[in-house]
Amino acid sequence: MLKKFLHKTPVYAVLGNHDTNPEAIDAPHSLPDDLGMQMSWNFDHVAGLWQEEGWLNSTAANQARLHYGAYSVKTPQGLRVITFNTDFWYRSNYLNLIDTINPDKSGMFAWMIEELQRAEDAGERVWILGHVLSGWDGTNPMPNPTDLFYQIIDRYSPHVIANVFFGHTHEDFAYVYYANNGTNQSAGNALNTAWVGPSITPLTNVNSAFRSYEVDTGDWNIYEAYTFYSDVESFSSLNTTGPTFQFEYNTRDTYGPSINWPAESPLNATFWHLVSEQIEKNTTLASTFNTYQGKSSVKSPNCTNIACAKAKACYMRSGSVALGSQCPQGYGSVQSPFKPAS
Repeated sequence: MLKKFLHKTPVYAVLGNHDTNPEAIDAPHSLPDDLGMQMSWNFDHVAGLWQEEGWLNSTAANQARLHYGAYSVKTPQGLRVITFNTDFWYRSNYLNLIDTINPDKSGMFAWMIEELQRAEDAGERVWILGHVLSGWDGTNPMPNPTDLFYQIIDRYSPHVIANVFFGHTHEDFAYVYYANNGTNQSAGNALNTAWVGPSITPLTNVNSAFRSYEVDTGDWNIYEAYTFYSDVESFSSLNTTGPTFQFEYNTRDTYGPSINWPAESPLNATFWHLVSEQIEKNTTLASTFNTYQGKSSVKSPNCTNIACAKAKACYMRSGSVALGSQCPQGYGSVQSPFKPAS
């Protein structure tokens, strides 16, 4: 479908927990005998498909076969895109329970570091693409791998890594990575942003949505972000046509005025940290953020009290399990009623 409608537009696909069988299960090559290669059929298959569609060349496709579906490519415009398989930190991949002390059983991060070092040496800018997020409320991934990833982001941000992108939640939000593992969470220490994109697939109590970005191809920072949504409540009447997407919000226009953000400055980690400070004390802004997290669904729970606002702000500063688990729990997802921990 993407090929049909996007034609020759490049697509940089990322494997997620629903892209394996059994679901979420990926085996590191470090497992003994043939166990470490038991999912190679999947990586061979998707790499072949990506190459056939013209999205990857043979070199990148071979890289994807070797590195669990991950690859590193330089776009025609000069941006380097590095994808990686987040099943190796996802809690539902029970093979991650083997040797939990080792944060990189798969070798995924060793490979990522090599690619980032090459990018640094070449003066390249990088976007990192994954599926399962590294942080927020700390409920999705395993602790040790996300700690290692946080250190990688710290080492190569912001001079190499321009932005990080995740999906998985079917919700819409962003969070910040800071220097020194987030031990001092301030605007001055904000290094990078993880954009957790809304999904076309609605899931529970949220609408369907997608986002487009305006990017400067000199620094590869994001300067505008536009989100569009489709109301799931209307889907039952769509007998002969597909859903219609309408404009939902502009990130700069929604949050910029609350922090007096300069019109010419990018929507970077400093921007999002300052927004988190306002959300922490402004329940109206927190409610707006929460509404957009659910893609304007009428079934998402409301965030109108200071406890919810503080929790959201804390999640926005949590790029790892260690940080997210220290936040007030129970407000992370808008797909069910909030259940604050007592």
